[in-house]
Amino acid sequence: MSTRSWHALAIDEILRSLKTTLNGLTDREASERLAIYGPNELRKEKGRSKIGIFVEQFKNVLIIILLIATGLSIVIGEVLDAVLILTIVLASAVLGAFQEYRAERALEALRKLTAPEASVIRSGKEKRIPAREVVPGDILVLTAGDKVPADARIIEAHDLKLDESSLTGESTTVTKSADVLLPEDTPLADRVNMVYAGTVVVYGKGKAVAVATGMNTEMGKIAAFVQEVKEEKTPLEKRTDEIGKILAYLCLSVAAIVAGIGFFVWHYDILTMAIWAVSLAIAAVPEALPAVVTGALAIGMYAMARRNAIVRRLPAVETLGCTTIICADKTGTITKGEMTVRKIFLKKFSGKLIEVTGAGYAPIGELKIENHVINDPREIKELELLLLGCSLCNDARLEKENDRWVIRGDPTEGALKVLSRKAGISGELESRYPRIDEVPFSSERKRMTTVHRMDDGSIIAFMKGAPEVVLSRCSKLMVDGEILDLKKSDVEEILKINDEMASNALRNLAIAYKIIDKIPEEIDESFENEFIFLGIVGMIDPPRPEVKDALELCKKAGIKVVMITGDHKLTALAIAKELGIFKEGDIVLTGKELEAMNEEEFENIVEKVTVYARVSPEHKMKIVKALKKRGHVVAMTGDGVNDAPALKSSDIGVAMGITGTEVAKEASDMVLSDDNFATIVSAVKEGRRIYDDIKKYLFYLLGCNISEILIPLFASFMGLPLPFTAIQYLWINLTTDGLPAMALGIDPAEPDVMERPPRDPKEGILTRKETLLFLVFAPFITTIAILLNFIDGLASEPLVRARTRIFTLMIIIELLIALSFRSIKHSAFRVGITKNKFLIFAIIVSLVMQLCVLYIPVFHGPFRVTFPEPQDWIIGLASALVDFALLEIAKEIVSKMRW
Repeated sequence: MSTRSWHALAIDEILRSLKTTLNGLTDREASERLAIYGPNELRKEKGRSKIGIFVEQFKNVLIIILLIATGLSIVIGEVLDAVLILTIVLASAVLGAFQEYRAERALEALRKLTAPEASVIRSGKEKRIPAREVVPGDILVLTAGDKVPADARIIEAHDLKLDESSLTGESTTVTKSADVLLPEDTPLADRVNMVYAGTVVVYGKGKAVAVATGMNTEMGKIAAFVQEVKEEKTPLEKRTDEIGKILAYLCLSVAAIVAGIGFFVWHYDILTMAIWAVSLAIAAVPEALPAVVTGALAIGMYAMARRNAIVRRLPAVETLGCTTIICADKTGTITKGEMTVRKIFLKKFSGKLIEVTGAGYAPIGELKIENHVINDPREIKELELLLLGCSLCNDARLEKENDRWVIRGDPTEGALKVLSRKAGISGELESRYPRIDEVPFSSERKRMTTVHRMDDGSIIAFMKGAPEVVLSRCSKLMVDGEILDLKKSDVEEILKINDEMASNALRNLAIAYKIIDKIPEEIDESFENEFIFLGIVGMIDPPRPEVKDALELCKKAGIKVVMITGDHKLTALAIAKELGIFKEGDIVLTGKELEAMNEEEFENIVEKVTVYARVSPEHKMKIVKALKKRGHVVAMTGDGVNDAPALKSSDIGVAMGITGTEVAKEASDMVLSDDNFATIVSAVKEGRRIYDDIKKYLFYLLGCNISEILIPLFASFMGLPLPFTAIQYLWINLTTDGLPAMALGIDPAEPDVMERPPRDPKEGILTRKETLLFLVFAPFITTIAILLNFIDGLASEPLVRARTRIFTLMIIIELLIALSFRSIKHSAFRVGITKNKFLIFAIIVSLVMQLCVLYIPVFHGPFRVTFPEPQDWIIGLASALVDFALLEIAKEIVSKMRW
């Protein structure tokens, strides 16, 4: 069916448009429509195969260079080099493929939300059919507990209430009505005459005519969004790709220069030049980079899991560290998603409100007036009756399930039930006052009345509902236990208090009662008069207690938090002000206002908006897109189906583990197992630490590998022999780019990690200062030290001895400067040379490995080395210490530069 504003059309007009009747379709008509519209299920896109995903891993520039180096090694007979490099490549590809395959499961979770069976009326008779066979024009029969099989316009409703949180994200149940016509631009969350596929009937019953099925439903639109969203590379992935390209160009350039000089100037043969080229490839290409990056991210992932943040995609660990904006869903993320009574108004206290402590469904809390605890509500007669009315005039049940309190029924009624428990009203008391009749709630009446028999045989009736409606049914009020006439001035005062409570985002219900001698023959609306007003209870879905501290930490870290909700503007603004999300000068934007703006208008104000209210999934996508276009790295938190497209399109999607739907979890990069907003802050810290550590590793790698490129380059210009053999190059990379580099990849966080703004996502991995330090000072210091020793050795020793000395010196220098690379900005002594115990261990292991090569004769042949002389160690250590000292001085000088 084409998209239409079904909520704005009369039932007769809809039935005519869909060519159906209240008796439903015939089986033949349904069969014909099934052939036209297709099955009522979400379309399954052809996903990538496991093999296809695996092959895609080899499109990375770094991997391609490593494969070329593998091929060259095989050509010149260096099989050991080829095996080692190929092992690293395959391990990285397998891990990458495993990480990406999970994205293919996101739509499967959406399909699980659809109803397996549905009740429909066909040819005037009710029957159960597979939900996939529902077609537009079918008359759906809805009862409590049913999962709605299709989008439908309500044609009959009897106390019909639905839980639409999986679609709208809002925790309160929605009361439905058949007789309402709504404006065309009514937001989805306000369409009380519609039901939507995947939502759940929690109370009452009704009938509806199906208007959209399969991919044409609101759920189907979300599925289409998830299919269309393409995952982008993370900043780290982009930077490592850049490093790979830089090293590739550098390697090819230097190899061409060296080969040209060697062949044309020094007349080396082709085979010798091939060996040189492979040696340079091995020196330039960071074989361990994929392993180190993956290892650092994996260790970070494990650390986050211990802090209740489960990472589903490894690069997301780093992405969170550079997040500039967190778009947080209000319900269930910033708030608990559990309605809670916060305030009680009694006329006795002259406008002062009773405060109710505690949040959520746990019946733990106190009642206070002006900071004084009300220990026994029975001392205040109207309060005792109000609490009894909250418990008795109520269809919800409070239960404990797996050490967690839950509400069965309407969350608003659940909040009243929790209030009565906090005040000591037990379930046993409810059984003492059995319900003998009722006038049920409806959206038109805006009230509910129940009648109960008391211990002494008298009859008590309680009414709850909208304050203005309940007041219109009252003739008296109770003040300090005394029943007084309800005057016009009293009504005005009470309604004024009601408005003040509502302006603070409280959802208000008034409670009234009356006692009668006997039950009338019929309990109907005529019975709902002459009640005695008791008071008003104000409730809200409260912020999580830990959120305020988490938001303060986000502020320190330079991260802006934006609240997105399907709730009303007033409610959203009150919560945002309470938490400090909204400040003077900020903008609150509704979905309707957002829809009226074109792309350019919205982009001009998007950075000023801190609260979005009454938004739909399409709006969330638009918000994320605009923020990303302005250069922000966007994290999106959420738990409902409605969040899935934005979770997938944001730089990092963060789903809730307890309250989150499977769809949200599958579309996310990270899941918070404790649903705690504060856990995001811990994850941000971990993400920043990981990026810092990977950066340290890259700088260390560049400093060392560029030296390894410059040494043969300068040697070729000077007409010297190749300082290192191919196997020596690989060994240097293994001992220095291996364990020590990995140790830098898990370095402890620096003290100011959460006191600096997020890094600019457009900024290259190397700043100008860092480029000067690590691409000029470090390589040249090392290169000069190596070449001076090599030239000196060649003057008085055979080539094998000179190479042994230079081979050992290179390893000593690179292991020692690893200690300096523990901080890019600060001195190694300031951050603590021995603080990273794994780095110390790695250096010792690498030294032991080098000693084995030098002093076990069986290795001398393959490595082209001999036993070193004592003076070689003295020269090597002295050179390394000078190199370390010069690097520390260079760091200090560069850090004080003003540009």
